[in-house]
Amino acid sequence: MSAKMHYDEVFENINFTERGFVMNDFEGCTFKNCSFSQIDLYSSNFSECQFISCDLSNTKLSNTSLRDIKFENCKMIGIHFEYCNAFLFNASFHECQLSFSSFFKCKLNQFKFSKCNLQEVDFTEADLKKAELKDCDLSGAIFDRTILEAADLSTAYNYTINPEINRIRKAKFSGTELHGLLRKYDIEIV
Repeated sequence: MSAKMHYDEVFENINFTERGFVMNDFEGCTFKNCSFSQIDLYSSNFSECQFISCDLSNTKLSNTSLRDIKFENCKMIGIHFEYCNAFLFNASFHECQLSFSSFFKCKLNQFKFSKCNLQEVDFTEADLKKAELKDCDLSGAIFDRTILEAADLSTAYNYTINPEINRIRKAKFSGTELHGLLRKYDIEIV
Protein backbone atom coordinates (compact mmCIF):
# COMPACT_ATOMS: atom_id res chain seq x y z
CA MET A 1 0.00 0.00 0.00
CA SER A 2 1.51 3.33 -0.98
CA ALA A 3 1.53 6.25 1.40
CA LYS A 4 -0.84 9.15 0.89
CA MET A 5 0.66 12.65 0.55
CA HIS A 6 -0.69 15.49 2.68
CA TYR A 7 0.35 19.08 1.86
CA ASP A 8 -0.29 22.12 4.07
CA GLU A 9 -3.18 20.47 5.91
CA VAL A 10 -4.28 21.15 9.48
CA PHE A 11 -5.20 18.19 11.68
CA GLU A 12 -6.96 19.28 14.86
CA ASN A 13 -8.33 17.39 17.88
CA ILE A 14 -7.75 13.95 16.33
CA ASN A 15 -7.07 10.98 18.57
CA PHE A 16 -4.92 8.78 16.34
CA THR A 17 -4.50 6.42 19.31
CA GLU A 18 -8.19 5.44 18.98
CA ARG A 19 -8.66 6.10 15.27
CA GLY A 20 -5.46 4.42 14.11
CA PHE A 21 -2.68 5.79 11.95
CA VAL A 22 -1.65 4.64 8.50
CA MET A 23 1.82 5.34 7.12
CA ASN A 24 1.65 8.65 5.25
CA ASP A 25 3.79 11.54 4.04
CA PHE A 26 3.14 15.00 5.49
CA GLU A 27 4.65 18.23 4.19
CA GLY A 28 3.95 21.64 5.72
CA CYS A 29 1.18 20.20 7.91
CA THR A 30 0.09 21.31 11.37
CA PHE A 31 -1.14 18.97 14.10
CA LYS A 32 -3.01 20.67 16.97
CA ASN A 33 -4.24 18.91 20.10
CA CYS A 34 -3.79 15.49 18.51
CA SER A 35 -2.92 12.26 20.31
CA PHE A 36 -0.34 9.88 18.88
CA SER A 37 0.31 8.23 22.24
CA GLN A 38 1.75 4.71 22.00
CA ILE A 39 1.18 4.34 18.25
CA ASP A 40 3.71 3.30 15.63
CA LEU A 41 4.57 5.93 13.01
CA TYR A 42 6.70 3.37 11.15
CA SER A 43 8.22 4.78 7.93
CA SER A 44 6.02 7.89 7.93
CA ASN A 45 7.59 11.08 6.62
CA PHE A 46 7.09 14.50 8.21
CA SER A 47 8.69 17.52 6.55
CA GLU A 48 8.35 21.15 7.71
CA CYS A 49 5.47 20.22 10.04
CA GLN A 50 4.35 21.63 13.40
CA PHE A 51 3.02 19.69 16.37
CA ILE A 52 1.22 21.98 18.83
CA SER A 53 -0.12 20.72 22.17
CA CYS A 54 -0.01 17.10 21.00
CA ASP A 55 0.52 13.93 23.04
CA LEU A 56 3.21 11.75 21.47
CA SER A 57 4.15 9.84 24.62
CA ASN A 58 5.69 6.43 23.95
CA THR A 59 5.18 6.85 20.20
CA LYS A 60 7.35 4.51 18.14
CA LEU A 61 9.44 6.22 15.47
CA SER A 62 10.98 3.28 13.60
CA ASN A 63 12.39 4.64 10.34
CA THR A 64 10.19 7.76 10.71
CA SER A 65 11.54 10.86 8.96
CA LEU A 66 11.43 14.12 10.91
CA ARG A 67 12.74 16.98 8.78
CA ASP A 68 12.50 20.59 10.01
CA ILE A 69 9.85 19.79 12.60
CA LYS A 70 8.63 22.14 15.34
CA PHE A 71 7.23 20.69 18.54
CA GLU A 72 5.50 23.19 20.82
CA ASN A 73 3.92 22.44 24.19
CA CYS A 74 3.89 18.70 23.43
CA LYS A 75 3.94 15.74 25.80
CA MET A 76 6.65 13.43 24.46
CA ILE A 77 7.53 11.10 27.33
CA GLY A 78 9.55 7.98 26.60
CA ILE A 79 10.23 8.49 22.88
CA HIS A 80 13.28 6.78 21.35
CA PHE A 81 14.46 9.28 18.73
CA GLU A 82 17.43 7.07 17.86
CA TYR A 83 15.09 4.88 15.79
CA CYS A 84 14.15 7.79 13.50
CA ASN A 85 15.53 7.94 10.01
CA ALA A 86 18.78 9.86 10.62
CA PHE A 87 18.82 11.40 7.13
CA LEU A 88 18.02 15.13 7.47
CA PHE A 89 16.70 14.61 11.03
CA ASN A 90 16.06 18.11 12.38
CA ALA A 91 13.63 19.37 15.00
CA SER A 92 13.12 22.10 17.57
CA PHE A 93 11.32 21.75 20.90
CA HIS A 94 9.61 24.55 22.84
CA GLU A 95 7.90 23.99 26.21
CA CYS A 96 7.84 20.23 25.66
CA GLN A 97 7.77 17.43 28.23
CA LEU A 98 10.48 15.02 26.99
CA SER A 99 11.22 13.10 30.20
CA PHE A 100 12.55 9.56 29.84
CA SER A 101 13.12 10.01 26.10
CA SER A 102 16.29 8.93 24.34
CA PHE A 103 18.55 10.61 21.81
CA PHE A 104 21.16 7.82 21.97
CA LYS A 105 23.80 8.45 19.27
CA CYS A 106 21.58 11.05 17.56
CA LYS A 107 23.10 13.89 15.60
CA LEU A 108 21.51 16.99 17.13
CA ASN A 109 23.75 19.73 15.74
CA GLN A 110 22.19 23.14 16.24
CA PHE A 111 18.96 21.66 17.64
CA LYS A 112 16.98 24.04 19.83
CA PHE A 113 15.36 23.03 23.10
CA SER A 114 13.70 25.88 25.00
CA LYS A 115 11.80 25.67 28.31
CA CYS A 116 11.67 21.89 28.05
CA ASN A 117 11.57 19.24 30.74
CA LEU A 118 14.45 16.92 29.83
CA GLN A 119 14.52 14.93 33.07
CA GLU A 120 16.11 11.50 32.74
CA VAL A 121 16.69 12.00 28.98
CA ASP A 122 19.48 9.86 27.50
CA PHE A 123 22.01 11.87 25.49
CA THR A 124 24.61 9.05 25.49
CA GLU A 125 26.98 9.45 22.51
CA ALA A 126 24.72 12.16 21.04
CA ASP A 127 26.24 14.99 19.02
CA LEU A 128 24.87 18.26 20.44
CA LYS A 129 27.40 20.53 18.74
CA LYS A 130 26.12 24.13 18.78
CA ALA A 131 22.79 23.00 20.24
CA GLU A 132 20.80 25.35 22.47
CA LEU A 133 19.25 24.10 25.69
CA LYS A 134 17.59 27.26 27.00
CA ASP A 135 15.79 27.20 30.35
CA CYS A 136 15.67 23.39 30.31
CA ASP A 137 15.51 21.10 33.34
CA LEU A 138 18.13 18.36 32.90
CA SER A 139 17.66 16.51 36.22
CA GLY A 140 18.99 13.00 35.82
CA ALA A 141 19.79 13.47 32.13
CA ILE A 142 22.54 11.15 30.95
CA PHE A 143 25.59 12.69 29.28
CA ASP A 144 28.07 9.91 28.47
CA ARG A 145 30.58 10.44 25.65
CA THR A 146 28.31 13.26 24.47
CA ILE A 147 29.60 16.00 22.18
CA LEU A 148 28.59 19.36 23.63
CA GLU A 149 31.15 21.52 21.81
CA ALA A 150 29.91 25.11 21.47
CA ALA A 151 26.52 24.09 22.92
CA ASP A 152 24.66 26.71 24.93
CA LEU A 153 23.57 25.46 28.35
CA SER A 154 23.92 28.89 29.96
CA THR A 155 20.31 28.90 31.18
CA ALA A 156 19.87 25.12 31.58
CA TYR A 157 19.76 23.75 35.11
CA ASN A 158 19.98 20.61 37.27
CA TYR A 159 22.49 18.88 35.00
CA THR A 160 25.40 16.64 35.90
CA ILE A 161 28.04 16.48 33.18
CA ASN A 162 31.42 14.83 33.64
CA PRO A 163 33.97 16.93 31.69
CA GLU A 164 36.36 13.96 31.59
CA ILE A 165 34.10 11.74 29.47
CA ASN A 166 32.18 14.38 27.47
CA ARG A 167 33.45 16.87 24.91
CA ILE A 168 32.53 20.32 26.23
CA ARG A 169 35.04 22.61 24.49
CA LYS A 170 33.62 26.13 24.04
CA ALA A 171 30.26 25.13 25.55
CA LYS A 172 28.48 27.80 27.59
CA PHE A 173 27.45 27.12 31.18
CA SER A 174 26.02 29.35 33.91
CA GLY A 175 28.27 30.12 36.87
CA THR A 176 25.39 29.27 39.20
CA GLU A 177 25.13 25.76 37.72
CA LEU A 178 28.88 25.11 37.67
CA HIS A 179 28.46 22.50 40.41
CA GLY A 180 26.87 20.26 37.75
CA LEU A 181 30.29 19.99 36.09
CA LEU A 182 32.11 19.34 39.36
CA ARG A 183 29.72 16.95 41.11
CA LYS A 184 31.85 13.86 40.36
CA TYR A 185 34.70 15.32 42.41
CA ASP A 186 32.60 15.34 45.60
CA ILE A 187 33.76 18.83 46.51
CA GLU A 188 31.85 21.53 48.34
CA ILE A 189 31.27 24.78 46.48
CA VAL A 190 30.50 27.80 48.68
